Amino acid sequence: SCIEGGFSWNEMDVCSPLKPDSKLKHRPLTPLRVVRGVICLVVFLSTAFMILVCFAPIIAVILRLLSIHCSRKAISLLFGIWLALWPFLFEKINGTKVVFTGDTVPPKERTLLIANHKTEVDWMYLWDLALRKGSLGHIKYVLKSSLMKLPVFGWGFHVLEFIPLKRKWEVDEPVMRKLLSSFADPADPLWLAIFPEGTDYNEEKCKKSQIFAAETGLPVLSHVLLPRTKGFCACLEALRSSLDAVYDLTIAYKNQCPSFMDNAFGVDPSEVHIHVRRIPIEDIPESIADAASWLTDTFQLKDNLLSDFNTRGHFPSEGGGGGGGGSEEELSTLKCLVNFMLVVVLTVVLIYLTIFSTVWFKIYIGLSCAYLATATYFEIQPMPILDFVKATCVCNRPRSE
Repeated sequence: SCIEGGFSWNEMDVCSPLKPDSKLKHRPLTPLRVVRGVICLVVFLSTAFMILVCFAPIIAVILRLLSIHCSRKAISLLFGIWLALWPFLFEKINGTKVVFTGDTVPPKERTLLIANHKTEVDWMYLWDLALRKGSLGHIKYVLKSSLMKLPVFGWGFHVLEFIPLKRKWEVDEPVMRKLLSSFADPADPLWLAIFPEGTDYNEEKCKKSQIFAAETGLPVLSHVLLPRTKGFCACLEALRSSLDAVYDLTIAYKNQCPSFMDNAFGVDPSEVHIHVRRIPIEDIPESIADAASWLTDTFQLKDNLLSDFNTRGHFPSEGGGGGGGGSEEELSTLKCLVNFMLVVVLTVVLIYLTIFSTVWFKIYIGLSCAYLATATYFEIQPMPILDFVKATCVCNRPRSE
């Protein structure tokens, strides 16, 4: 539990991972799981590559030159179909039980999501909630810039307009504010996800966070790190007028926190628990200082929730149900299979065209790869022609005396 004021070293909680549930054992890495995992990775990587190189120049360049809104709508539709492969992998193929508790949020809101960061794959489980709310293609992340260098996936992050940060505020602030301003149009659906801790949790980082909290008079937390408030406040300042709510998500795992490869091979986790709080945007303080204090209080509440989860093995108000569990319905197996087959068939057709079609199609694929690599590296997003003309006219307009 949290310690408020009167901190002393003897009172400091020991950082420790959540206790494993003895009834839900870690799945063994069998040869079958290895083969299945490799197949899943090959399928997911090949589908991502073909969809990106074939469609990105059309919807992320040509269409964007005409209208950012139309471009984003097409990207959301196309890549929402591909992103749905991951909840299908987690919940249907791996058999991971995803349990939602707390508030049942309305579909298709414009929202800012804040979540704790237990492991490298927390952000992927937000897709399970977004899929249920019809917002999978609208989700965007604030993430470390090194992830943009991942082959193929980095291209996808760029096309989806994720916000890359170098973790130096004086460098990140102007970049972040510029990109956030482009999301301010309420006509564009948006789920913007941030992890205010700035890094994933481990015991060493927890101890450093506790020492800093003790020295500065902030709450000493045991299951989360103290949040970094500047990015959160910048998001609120830029987007407040167009947001419906803030979703506060607290994530916990059984048996243990998974890695990306654990997910790929289906050995962990056995369960993912996500506690949801929906806070109307008008309930979030407007001043920067008060908003920062609100965020710190929110992470103190998360710490209490995770402490309770550690003891009881579930979050408050947990309901029954199947694979979806709790406050959300289970995903439809039929819909997941139809979506999977649609993506696979589309990819097979695109591969066939790449290999057996005319040389011009091969040239198109090569140019597309070159553009995606260049645009991702230099962070290039085309400006609509009409906006460019207006900006040029304004710059060239003579100043009145």
